[in-house]
Amino acid sequence: MDTQATPAFRPLYQQIKDVLLARIVSGEWAPGTFIPSESALSREYAVSVGTLRKALDALASDQVVIRYQGKGTVVATHDADRSLFQFFHLVRLDGQRSLPISRVLRRERRKATAEEARALELEAGEEVIHIRRVRELDDHPALLEDAVVSARLFAGLETAPEPLPNTLYHLYQQQFGCSVASAEERLFAVAADTQDKTHLGVEAGTPLLEIRRIARDLQGRPVEWRVSRCETSQHCYVNAL
Repeated sequence: MDTQATPAFRPLYQQIKDVLLARIVSGEWAPGTFIPSESALSREYAVSVGTLRKALDALASDQVVIRYQGKGTVVATHDADRSLFQFFHLVRLDGQRSLPISRVLRRERRKATAEEARALELEAGEEVIHIRRVRELDDHPALLEDAVVSARLFAGLETAPEPLPNTLYHLYQQQFGCSVASAEERLFAVAADTQDKTHLGVEAGTPLLEIRRIARDLQGRPVEWRVSRCETSQHCYVNAL
């Protein structure tokens, strides 16, 4: 038999990983709950425990589940600490992390701009929900942030809950069943405009760091487009490779 891999070939553990992921995405196994044991799942899918374990390890590597030695495997949740350390990369110049405190400036439902529709893979004319916030670090306004999501996927977010929690990804998961699993960020050097002057307390023309992020769910679909403009005299962007 010719065992050479073809473009359609997928190892068995990856096929099992996809099946388990689909059950998590469907809500059958909710965030924070234990999934069935390795032995039970290996019997259900008629595969070896080793294959099943490799599939779970791959999900753990993607931070979809958390493995606890001797206890089992839990579907990961987005609590405030996890979201902070996984997705927030601004730290003080001395390397210490601070919890960003958010103040909402605007929350509205409107039609997507061309850039937003492209980033979120929406049809022309689709509606989005736009949240603008100032995020303070150490009692100092450090970020002016615009987060945009599909109004179809996040219906009602424009009005509820009130007030908005500090950590949006936890809200997305708990209220809308959407778990942010990964994000791609691109960094740009920009000059402060009048909006930045008003909300960040900097002079127009001051150099800022702009972070453009596309956040994706467990299936790799774009679910949030976020643009943050950062004042970096007291903080810097850190990414550990």
